Amino acid sequence: MFNFLKRLDLPTKADALPGRSTPLPTAERHFVNGRPLQGPYPEGMKQALFGLGCFWGAERKFWQMEDGIWVTAVGYAAGITPNPTYEEVCSGLTGHNEVVLVVYDPAKVSYEALLKTFWENHDPTQGMRQGNDVGTQYRSGIYVFDEDQRRSAEASKQAYAEALASRGYGPVTTEILDAPPFYFSEDYHQQYLAKNPGGYCGLGGTGVSCQIGTGIAAA
Repeated sequence: MFNFLKRLDLPTKADALPGRSTPLPTAERHFVNGRPLQGPYPEGMKQALFGLGCFWGAERKFWQMEDGIWVTAVGYAAGITPNPTYEEVCSGLTGHNEVVLVVYDPAKVSYEALLKTFWENHDPTQGMRQGNDVGTQYRSGIYVFDEDQRRSAEASKQAYAEALASRGYGPVTTEILDAPPFYFSEDYHQQYLAKNPGGYCGLGGTGVSCQIGTGIAAA
């Protein structure tokens, strides 16, 4: 994406932009599969939320999993400012991360499979950046919706940290937090790389495999 932001510290509530009380307009349907972007989602679906760098490329990694993925969307989470715009997030004064919401069928794809995609498609040791994309909105994060997700996320973080350390990488900086409010981003960001196949994607993994199960035992 673009480097509007160079500060590497999160704002305080006193520093944060005020935002707005109403959500930003966004797409009604997923550009790739045509399903309602904001729901309602079918009964039995679960949600996962990840930050792994520029959300354009990150979202594509999850919709390309296809089987078991109901819909994906990009937005902002883990910050302070309500209903922020992209420009506000890039200012570094909202505290938000660029994230991907994944709505999935746990009978067809496990949360562990989503974690494997998450870990293998970015470098979780880089702190407030991913490659050339520098700023707090590019930090690595897993935002969990229940205790099962938290246990799986924590276990996978420990296992992947060990795998990375054996290959000479530094400590994993991924934050694992209870899922905060998710704010859908503007229409043009949704499924951006499907609309713009030659568009920018700064995502790059480490090449280290994540040895986590891909069965459907855990939701």
